[in-house]
Amino acid sequence: MLQCFFHDELIEAGCDEAGRGCLAGPVFAAAVILPKNFYHPLLNDSKQVIEEHRYQLRPYIETNAISFAVASVTHLEIDRINILRASFKGMHIAIRKLKIKPQLLLIDGHCFTPYKKIRHHCVIQGDAIYASIAAASILAKTYRDDYMRKLHLKFPRYNWAQNKGYGTEEHRKAIELHGPCTYHRKSFRLLPEEQLQIFEV
Repeated sequence: MLQCFFHDELIEAGCDEAGRGCLAGPVFAAAVILPKNFYHPLLNDSKQVIEEHRYQLRPYIETNAISFAVASVTHLEIDRINILRASFKGMHIAIRKLKIKPQLLLIDGHCFTPYKKIRHHCVIQGDAIYASIAAASILAKTYRDDYMRKLHLKFPRYNWAQNKGYGTEEHRKAIELHGPCTYHRKSFRLLPEEQLQIFEV
């Protein structure tokens, strides 16, 4: 069962990202402040929740959260500053967009670039431990999935509606056949070097 909070007297915002390991598209991040008594039986790390349940959870989280925000960082920025910094930048943007200033940030992962003077606590696999991080993972994942479905309409050859830009065998075969498009992350190894020919589609 997920823990409701890390510190019972501080306003906590759980933060997580989605799309960090993808070959294409932006990385999305979310920050969520939940009430101390928040509960939903389906809430868990987004990777452990089926798609149907993720989309049931999203409006429940948005309706019941004290505050929430979602942000994204483009593939171009990812290539410019690297994916780790881009993930932190996305979280910073989401935190800045919150209507209530948190006193403590719960970060999914083992490291984080501090945001202003707000205390933070990094939690490895935190999205399976704390409700606010799990909620952030659900929002980041569903908003990113929606974005990749829209990109799929422009570039159906990569089947992003299904793989969401992750490096599935199907996705890599499409890159091998058609080459990468403008939304692919050029700083990532899309294919073995001998197969990769970068050009714009």
